[in-house]
Amino acid sequence: MTATAAAPATRLSFQTRPADYKHWSLRIDGDVATLVMSVANDGGLREGYELKLNSYDLGVDIELADALMRLRFEHPEVRCVVVTGNSDRVFCAGANIVMLRTSTHGFKVNFCKYTNETRLGIEDMSAHSNKRFLAALNGTASGGGYELAIACDKILLIDDRNSAVSYPEVPLLGVLPGTGGLTRITDKRKLRRDHCDAFSCVAEGIKGKRAVEWNLVDRLAPLSKWQESVDAMAREMADELPPRDVAGIALPDVGGEPTEDGGVTYQYVMLKLDRDARTATLEIVAPDAGPTTAEEAYAQGAEWWLFQAFRELDDALLQLRFNEPEIALVLVRALGHASTLQQTDALVATSEHWFVSEVRHYVKRVLKRLDLTAKSLYAVIDEDTTFVGTFLELALACDRTYVLNDPDVDVKLGVTAVNGGTYPMSNGISRLETRFLAEPARVAAVLAEAGTLFDAERADELGLATFAPDSIDWEDELRIAVEERASFSPDALTGMEANLRFAGPETMETKIFGRLSAWQNWIFQRPNAVGERGALTCYGTPQSPEFNTQRT
Repeated sequence: MTATAAAPATRLSFQTRPADYKHWSLRIDGDVATLVMSVANDGGLREGYELKLNSYDLGVDIELADALMRLRFEHPEVRCVVVTGNSDRVFCAGANIVMLRTSTHGFKVNFCKYTNETRLGIEDMSAHSNKRFLAALNGTASGGGYELAIACDKILLIDDRNSAVSYPEVPLLGVLPGTGGLTRITDKRKLRRDHCDAFSCVAEGIKGKRAVEWNLVDRLAPLSKWQESVDAMAREMADELPPRDVAGIALPDVGGEPTEDGGVTYQYVMLKLDRDARTATLEIVAPDAGPTTAEEAYAQGAEWWLFQAFRELDDALLQLRFNEPEIALVLVRALGHASTLQQTDALVATSEHWFVSEVRHYVKRVLKRLDLTAKSLYAVIDEDTTFVGTFLELALACDRTYVLNDPDVDVKLGVTAVNGGTYPMSNGISRLETRFLAEPARVAAVLAEAGTLFDAERADELGLATFAPDSIDWEDELRIAVEERASFSPDALTGMEANLRFAGPETMETKIFGRLSAWQNWIFQRPNAVGERGALTCYGTPQSPEFNTQRT
C-alpha cells in the first residue's frame, strides 16, 4: 500500500511588490526605467547559503518577474529599461552554487525553467511591448548573469581591464551554461561555433575588444565615462520607439485562499489536490458577462476577468511546479458562459489598445507555461464544461482530451478567432496547427466552426477528442486512464511529453526547453556534476573534482 503523500514543508509564494523587494530596485525616469540588481547576501529563500557577488536564487528571479510585469502594465510609458548592478566590479555571478548544490534535483530543473521563462519574457517585451532592454554591465557577468544580459537587446560592458563576460559552467561546475545561454549565443547573437566553443571553456571569460569582436557584447565604455555612456545608449534605444502617453494600471496581489486539501481557491480558478492519488484538478470559470470594448476592459484594469483569471492560472501552475512535486496528473476543466468567452475573444483578437494587447501576450505566455509544465495534462470535457475559444486552448495544450458523448449532457465546445494563432506555442505556430501537422486541412475545418457551439460528437469528428466515451463507459474509462497515468515513471513521462508537445518547427525557445528537459536534466543527475567528487559538489571547497572519463 502506498503511504499517504505529505504536504510540502515550506510553500513558496510567487507574489511580491516593489516595496518588498530585497534584491532589486526599480526607478522610473520619464520613458527610461532602471532595474538595479543589488542582491542581499542574507536574503536567500532558505538558510544554508549566502548570495555573494550578486549571485541569485529563485527569490531574486521572482522579484525580477514581478518587476517586468509592472513595467508592462503599470509603466507603459517606459521605452527603454536599463538592467544594471550596484556591486563593485561584479554585475552578476549567476545562480548561487551552494543553493544549487543543496537543492533537490527537481527544484534545480524547475528553477532553470522559471529563469528561462522570465528571460523569454524580456524578449517578448522587446517584441511586443514598445520597450527595449539595455544590459549595462558595470562589472563581470558570469553564467546566469551573462544569460540575463543576452536576453536584453543590447549589452554595454564597462572597460576597466577587469570586467568580462563568461560561461564558467563547463570548466568549473561540470554542467551546461543554463541551456538558454548556449542557445542564445548561437541562435540569437549568432556567434561562430569555434568562438562559442572557446568562450564556453575559459572560466575567466572574455573582455574588452575581443568581447565586442566576437559579438559577446555590443559596446565598451570606459570607467571614467560609464554613467554618461549608459545614459546616452539608453536614450538612443528609447528614441527608436514611438512614445506612449497613456496611464498604466495597478497590479494588486492575485489573492487566493488555501483549501483543506492543500489546493487554492481564487476568484476564477480553483486548484484541488488529491495527494494520495497524485492528481490535481484545475478549474477555470468564465463569468456571466465581461467588457465588450477596449475602453471598458481598460477601465476595469487588473479586475478584467480574463486578466485576473490568467494571473490566477499562472500562480496555480507555479504552485503545482514548486510546491506539489508529487502530483503526476492534472485534470483540466473549463466552466462558465460561452457568450462571455466569445465576446472577450472577439475583443482580444482585434483590439490594438495597448492594455488589451498586453493582456493578449500575457495569456499567450501563461498558456506556454502550461505547455512547459512537467505534469501530465488531461482535459476533462464533461457535464457543464465550456471549452470555447481561449478555454479551448487549454484543452489543446493537454496531452489527451476526454469528451463525454451523451446527448442528454450539456457539453459545450467552440472556436473563436483566437484559435487561429493569437496564442502561438513555443514552436511559433498555433496549437491547432501543431495538433494537425499531417493534416493541415483539418485546421481550416475546425476554424470554419467559429461562431457556433458544438457537442462531443462533432468534436470527435473534428479531431478534437482523444476519446469520446458514452455515459455508460465514461466513469470507468476515465478512472482507469487516470490511475494508469499516475502509476508510470515520472522521468519517462516528462521525457515523452517534452518530445510530443512541440511537434513542428524548431525555434530558439523549443531548443532552450527541449535541452533543459533532456540534456540539463540528465547532466544534473550525473556523478561528474553532483556525485561525491563531482564538480558542482566540489566547487568552493578544497577538493578537486574527479570525473568518470567515459564519453557518453
